Amino acid sequence: MLVRVAVVAWFALTAAAQAADCPRQGVLGTSRVLTVDAATFPRVGLKSFPQTLPLADKEVVLTFDDGPFPPTTTPILEALARECVRATFFLIGRSSAANPELVKRIAAEGHTVGHHTWSHPDLMRIPLSAAIEDIDRGIAADEMALHGSASSVPTTPFFRCPYFESTPALLDLLQSRGLVVFGTDLWASDWDRMTPQQELKLITDRLHAAGKGIILFHDSKARTAAMLPDFLRYLRDNDYHVVHVVGPSPQKENNPDGVHSAQQ
Repeated sequence: MLVRVAVVAWFALTAAAQAADCPRQGVLGTSRVLTVDAATFPRVGLKSFPQTLPLADKEVVLTFDDGPFPPTTTPILEALARECVRATFFLIGRSSAANPELVKRIAAEGHTVGHHTWSHPDLMRIPLSAAIEDIDRGIAADEMALHGSASSVPTTPFFRCPYFESTPALLDLLQSRGLVVFGTDLWASDWDRMTPQQELKLITDRLHAAGKGIILFHDSKARTAAMLPDFLRYLRDNDYHVVHVVGPSPQKENNPDGVHSAQQ
């Protein structure tokens, strides 16, 4: 009974972060904000790890990899803005360095900026020292784009390994640095050649089967940018709820509207 009360109280608390600031009625919106830290959730995503985020049925976390890429990241941001939805973007450092204004826009529109290395190597196939160097260089480039100063200590300590490949030593090191390593619970397979309509059917079928979870897209893919408005409409029409994940530190850049986060 006490466990049930605690769970109900937690969901009531986190639900306080609803998208009440959205100026439009009848949109999907962001249901709640969830703070994620490495002490509690060092590695999340059932495709790679035994643990994932504590999501209720029909709750999803939207994540995008491999940006920023102006031709496709821009329409993705526009689609998210129309529905008042916040997501997490795992950025490649060299793309951040080339497109700093787009990185700033991602953060200014309330999304979380995570990190995805400098050059997208397979971290399992290179020496640990080289993996650390590429990770730190990527974080520094993302931070430079965001704040005008390079640092290997990220504002938001979220990291995703390219191809989901890592080693036990690397995972332990990332955890010791307070970085949450994101896998995913389901993906759109948008690296495969398909039409936007085929991608929509694939991801909605997978979501229907899973019921909830962290979803992986790539904001560098034109098919995903074309498909996203229909996918957000599907979420809205089928009573799914979007959860926005943030880091444990104050999210001034990622939370400009003052929406309060609640830690589980």
